[in-house]
Amino acid sequence: MNSTLVTFPGGLTSGRSTIVEAVPAGERHGLVVSETPFHPLDHTWPDQPADRGTIGGLPVVDCLTGARSETGEIFLGPDIPARRGAEGWDWLVVHVTETPLPVGTEVGLDVDAGFRAALCAGHTGCHLAALALNAALADRWRKEARPDSLGRPDFDQAAITSSRITPHGSVDVYRLGKSLRKKGFSAEDLDPGKLARQVNDQLAAWVAADAPVRVEVPGPELTARRTWHCSLPEGEASIPCGGTHVSRTGELAGLVVELSLDDATLTMRTGRAG
Repeated sequence: MNSTLVTFPGGLTSGRSTIVEAVPAGERHGLVVSETPFHPLDHTWPDQPADRGTIGGLPVVDCLTGARSETGEIFLGPDIPARRGAEGWDWLVVHVTETPLPVGTEVGLDVDAGFRAALCAGHTGCHLAALALNAALADRWRKEARPDSLGRPDFDQAAITSSRITPHGSVDVYRLGKSLRKKGFSAEDLDPGKLARQVNDQLAAWVAADAPVRVEVPGPELTARRTWHCSLPEGEASIPCGGTHVSRTGELAGLVVELSLDDATLTMRTGRAG
């Protein structure tokens, strides 16, 4: 058994494959195929929700990352004791169903294309908002900071604690505490409303540019190190990412953020206006 091959990075939402293994998933059934269009929830950075859809006509009630150790033991989701892509492990997409299907059966796999498209919009919008936030906060750094792909201090990567993709949106949480101050960032007198207006102005320009978006895919394995790219007017933006995305920024019409400040935490909510 090898790691599952995936076709979702290329935008596919359907395919056929053979069930190569069935694994326990609590009281449900975990089905593993050799190749799948389903995007599972990542156990290391669970930002993008799992795809919905069917396998062999059965509803996929969840889709998890699984990992098999060198001794053959299989772990699912948060129970995986290894980091994504660790050597010596097989990495699996586990389609969870209420009803079992026999190993060796060839099945059709169909992802809910509408739900996938909404998550693609949410994920691309999340990346653009992070880059716009970096730009809006660039003058608050007193020390040299690691830059993002556009050359701005990468506040997003320095401060983020969690990110959750939603249909057509996202919620990102940043800590503004002592460790960030030591790195040279000042949050003094930060005005969330003014900051949101700056970010939204930048997002509106990038959406209007209708810039092409692509995912660089070095290999078909689930754990291949994929990279999101967007050819923005300021230059080629790139962020390591295992998720799914739209093909152009123009698809994100109405993209806006709201920012809120609570104690030492900045929360950015991204979605569609109205």
